[in-house]
Amino acid sequence: MSEIKCRWGILGSAGIAQKNWQSIRNAENAELAAVASRDQSKAQDFIDRCSAQVPHKIQPVALGSYEELLAREDVDAVYLPLPTGLRPEWAVKVAAAGKHLLCEKPCGTNLEQVEEIISACDRSGVQFMDGVMFMHSERLNRLREVIEDGSTVGTLKRINTQFSFCAPEDFLTENIRMHSDLEPHGCLGDLGWYTLRFILWAMKYEQPKVVTGRLLNSSGRSDSPNPVPTEFSGEVLFDEVSASFYCSFLTEHQQLAHLSGSKGNLRIDDFVLPYYGNRIGFQSSNAEFDCDVCDFRMERKEAAHQVDEYASSHISSQETNLFRNFSNLVLSGKPDDHWPKITLLTQKLMLACMESAEKGGVEIEIS
Repeated sequence: MSEIKCRWGILGSAGIAQKNWQSIRNAENAELAAVASRDQSKAQDFIDRCSAQVPHKIQPVALGSYEELLAREDVDAVYLPLPTGLRPEWAVKVAAAGKHLLCEKPCGTNLEQVEEIISACDRSGVQFMDGVMFMHSERLNRLREVIEDGSTVGTLKRINTQFSFCAPEDFLTENIRMHSDLEPHGCLGDLGWYTLRFILWAMKYEQPKVVTGRLLNSSGRSDSPNPVPTEFSGEVLFDEVSASFYCSFLTEHQQLAHLSGSKGNLRIDDFVLPYYGNRIGFQSSNAEFDCDVCDFRMERKEAAHQVDEYASSHISSQETNLFRNFSNLVLSGKPDDHWPKITLLTQKLMLACMESAEKGGVEIEIS
């Protein structure tokens, strides 16, 4: 007797979908049934390119319209990597078709769109989740243990995050992320989403009191109606903890998360995309300052914490865990409302930071 699996469809052939082609193949409880594009030849080309490197046991079907994918009875769940400007319309249609929805982020251009998507999923009784892969890494469980051990960090006081890459000229002039109709929040939506999600994760999704945002740079493609953020910073303030984030298309690769407390601090140098290898981890520091008359010494006292998990392209990687965990929820028949709640909160913070920036960096209260 064959094991029941969650049958997937990919709606759109974006570059990130190539990574998830392999993630679905690596998850033992998932299989890919179909890939849809608005041009069947593009869907077939996507399948051929991916199959040449990572073949599936049964080759998925190439479809020439999104509607065909939603009508298929052999598709239980849909992965939606369309541009943000197009996601809300098709996300609602996915839910209305009774398909479970794994949606890239941000899931909409405003809060009302995301609320509508989540409501549509609720009405159809299907699972909703955004595509933040690091949420599914075993490293987070180990990180939580160390944060709460009482001695490494102590009382948490400060969180700092950064996610950036220095985009080449063709990215800044041609990429969809530089078009305000497709990706209106630019680096804030593409990169800042991760920094805000990490802050919320660290705070166990406590709602902050206020946020501020600063638009440091913006530009757009020649056909973009408006410029989009290319460099952005912000502050997120809780009752007892302050947090900051920085995201940019203009600053070379960095994906830092740093948590500071009354007894020490933790540092992750690759919190979004783990550096290549078969173990991933983070550093803790409990430095001590010693003063003996004229002799001043700062002692490092660092420790490495690791988990056995491949960085990418493996059955243990975070992207495989994303599809494995989602497929488990689908097969259980019991949607978990934790995931839509944290998407909605992340969207709310992102938009509040953008509102603050548009108003010159004023504080925006989170109601």
